[in-house]
Amino acid sequence: MTYLILKYLHVLGATVILGTGMGIAFFMLAAHLTRDAAFVARTAGIVVTADFLFTATAVFAQPLTGYWLARETGADLLTGWLGAALLLYGVAGLFWIPVVVIQMRMRDLAVAATLRGEALPAAYHRLFRVWFVFGFPGFGSVLVIVWLMIARPAL
Repeated sequence: MTYLILKYLHVLGATVILGTGMGIAFFMLAAHLTRDAAFVARTAGIVVTADFLFTATAVFAQPLTGYWLARETGADLLTGWLGAALLLYGVAGLFWIPVVVIQMRMRDLAVAATLRGEALPAAYHRLFRVWFVFGFPGFGSVLVIVWLMIARPAL
């Protein structure tokens, strides 16, 4: 029974990371495309909150449930598909942490532009490009991890 509960929590965490990540990417991109500073400010504010509430919680829980699952099954954490998944988890984190900081800065720049009645500044657009590019290796790593968890290939 413990195994099934751990597996459920682990799959739920992966689902939260994927779902929140995809939702955040969609809403930030949609807001950005409007070029409306007030809309970007409101959207980025919600996105930052969602990242802290949902993504951060799941990101913290995933390695714990994964470790407990490995202990329960006797799997070696550092070899095969599990080792590859852990490596990719680190890659995802290396891109996710700056993305959260970038989202906060984009939010602040959009709020300031709104208060001044100005368009989004060049600094916002530079940050958006970095945010966009960082999403591919960050989110891509998570997609590969999920595949590794399902397929469990012999590596």
